[in-house]
Amino acid sequence: MQISRRHLLSFVPATALLSAVHPVRPARAATDAPGGAGLLLSNAIAIYAGTAASNTRPEVAAKLTALDATARTWLAAMDRAGSGELFAGLPLGTSDPNLSASYQHLYELALAYRRPGPASDLQGNEQLRARIADKLTWLHATYYGDQSRGYYGNWFTWEIGISTYVSKTLALIDAPAELITLYVGSMDAYLRNGTNGDVNLDSRFHTGANLVDITANRVLQGALLGDDARIQKALQDQFTVFATIDPYNLQHGVTDGYYADGSFLQHASVAYTGSYGKALLSRVVQTIKILDGTPYARTDELVGVVNGWVEHGFAPLIFEGWMMEIVKGRAVSRPGTGYDDVAVIVEAVVDLADYATTADAARLKAFAKYTARPTINPNSFVSPVSIARFADLKADPAIVPADLNPAASSTAYNAMDRTVHRRPGYAFALARNSERISKYEYMSGENLLPWFQGDGAHYLYLSGQDQTRSYGVDYFTTVSPYALAGVTAPVETRRSIPELYGTAYYDRPPEFTPSSEAQNSYVYFPTGTNAYSGGATLGTYGVAGWVQSDDFAYAHRAGLPSDFVSYRNAEATKSWFLFDDEIVVLAAGVGDADRAVTTTLDTRIAAPAAALTITGGRRNGDSWSGVGAVDPRWLRYAGDGVAVGYYFLRPGEVHVSLQSVTRSRRVIRTSNPDTQVTKQVFGLTATQPAGATRTLAYALVPNATESALQAYRHGRLGVLANTTRMQAVQHLGLRLTAANTFTRGQHQLPGMSIDGPASVLVRRGAGGQVEVAVSDPTTARDTITVTLWAQYLRAAAPTPGVQVVRTLTGTRLTFTTRHTYGASLPIKLLRAW
Repeated sequence: MQISRRHLLSFVPATALLSAVHPVRPARAATDAPGGAGLLLSNAIAIYAGTAASNTRPEVAAKLTALDATARTWLAAMDRAGSGELFAGLPLGTSDPNLSASYQHLYELALAYRRPGPASDLQGNEQLRARIADKLTWLHATYYGDQSRGYYGNWFTWEIGISTYVSKTLALIDAPAELITLYVGSMDAYLRNGTNGDVNLDSRFHTGANLVDITANRVLQGALLGDDARIQKALQDQFTVFATIDPYNLQHGVTDGYYADGSFLQHASVAYTGSYGKALLSRVVQTIKILDGTPYARTDELVGVVNGWVEHGFAPLIFEGWMMEIVKGRAVSRPGTGYDDVAVIVEAVVDLADYATTADAARLKAFAKYTARPTINPNSFVSPVSIARFADLKADPAIVPADLNPAASSTAYNAMDRTVHRRPGYAFALARNSERISKYEYMSGENLLPWFQGDGAHYLYLSGQDQTRSYGVDYFTTVSPYALAGVTAPVETRRSIPELYGTAYYDRPPEFTPSSEAQNSYVYFPTGTNAYSGGATLGTYGVAGWVQSDDFAYAHRAGLPSDFVSYRNAEATKSWFLFDDEIVVLAAGVGDADRAVTTTLDTRIAAPAAALTITGGRRNGDSWSGVGAVDPRWLRYAGDGVAVGYYFLRPGEVHVSLQSVTRSRRVIRTSNPDTQVTKQVFGLTATQPAGATRTLAYALVPNATESALQAYRHGRLGVLANTTRMQAVQHLGLRLTAANTFTRGQHQLPGMSIDGPASVLVRRGAGGQVEVAVSDPTTARDTITVTLWAQYLRAAAPTPGVQVVRTLTGTRLTFTTRHTYGASLPIKLLRAW
């Protein structure tokens, strides 16, 4: 379900739309406030601390035990604190992470104080409550309240992080009115990227997940103050994130949020469903729960929007309970797993189901049960109520686990340059970039070696596996950043930002400061400089194409300071053809004038003791095994419970390697524990010297057996073109032709011509039926024309956006691609009698 911004404005009373920003007024008892602020506050407390009913459930006991243990840990640390510390080991005064952590630990103490359920000496302990209030007062007086001394380090700490912990803590301890008023005034003052202490929708800091965090805090603050106008204004601002982003009609210049194709962006250009996207999902579902029973907003339509996010934005990116790497930004370097990511989504889905329509609720519950594999840890849920609700869902035999994804699908997230292709037994995920989407994200010492993560890097997930053995933090730790699966990279050595500049960012004020736009554009998440990145889908099949480019920083190096370091990329034009049993990859124009180049066809990791075999067949029919250089017809990697085949559609030497690699997780993130990881790393690469140009054509065959590869018929797949102008493949078994045309003008294929640039799929069925799908990977074309020669066809039904004209020589199809932002336009044609 999509929703417009104008429609969202009808969700709050007109008085709220006209309300001015009020100064903080003294707090009053929220339970006495008009408009349901008291109920809102009670709902919020129930989310974080649980209810009497939820907390007596045996399934919640472990959560409560952990909560109490955490509180005791911090009480002991408080007792050991030295000068300039609230908790031992967290010196205050110059470290904003330490200040935020101190507030976090007070919040964790407040949870132990407020939670209902089994008795504890901390529960309802007035001495503990007084101590928390006293320490809040001390922190404000000593380290937080002085605006001239605060706001060092990361803006997020001051505008979101501390405010989140403080707002919840004040609610949990029923803080005295003067403390609430004191803190809310300071929290408003620290909202420096806002306007007069309130949200600024024109600020690049107040978008997407960040906006939801800020406004959720302000809703809670309004409830604490009994300030109805503050609550209304915060909700008005938060509801803007529910509107589908229209890239041709941006509101407040904001590109962050959800797009019509299910894409989610944060930081203007980073594909981020699996990190910021899940955080946004969690907070908006909490908003729906907080508003339950209050008169502040109608939530039925909002629930429908969020249900659409789950089905079309999240579900295709979750494979057997694992969140795919392609949408996690810098979070790929964190030690948490893809299973941990999905636990956040499952909690949100379980809660959302209680507010959805009957049919949607049934689908959401079935998906939660299907997705929550044994890998899930319900104790990681935010709310004890959600743990109890999840336990009920698992125990209900009427809820049959079911994926929201069909068994076979091909999803083009062209608004964020991502592709996901799924079949029973595997999922293939592809990361691209363009002048619209970032090549990678580095920030705050996270994801130190990111350069090629958006340069055609792919991830092949196989069914029935523990994905931590193949991907996650250990993949990026042990695999060379130049040899990620699918990547073409120059042979050179690059240095991380801390290595280059001695800090976590490039420091040259006033342009380059930690949170400046220049830092974002040139250091943290530079876009590519290529227009062509996208692809079409036709039913369950797909094609994607991409032109490799330099990043934004290198392209603008002439205008940057002399000590700023940027890196030039190699060249390549690539296509991926997404079928049933194979993914066919073509690459043309691969090379570099001055440097040798390596293209990694695939990379996989395995446990140190795993028994791995690498076998293959040469073109003359001889068998081959082991490592080294070979010109194969096929190869197979197997072991550690997985098997992948490689079938080569053109002759050419490749190199097979298998090596044991040991590295610390700290090489990819400065704050990671210094955990040494050892993996066997398999690499399949094609190399070439400086000045050489190469083409590649091969198929990835998931779960392949040796017998299947030996019998793999070369005639099953035909490479029709593999140049920098056009790449095309014909799959005879599927009667499917797929093509990417990269340049202007007419491009000829057997039986058709394509007006490029374009991405096209054509499938022929029984009785002369033909299906065609077209997309514009440049997002800039008004129309694309495909002519089917000597074929006289008519539309099976009127198809908006497609004009069918019969000519003397065949059938001309004109697709209106203006303002479609890379979306596929399909049409079904029948023989014209």
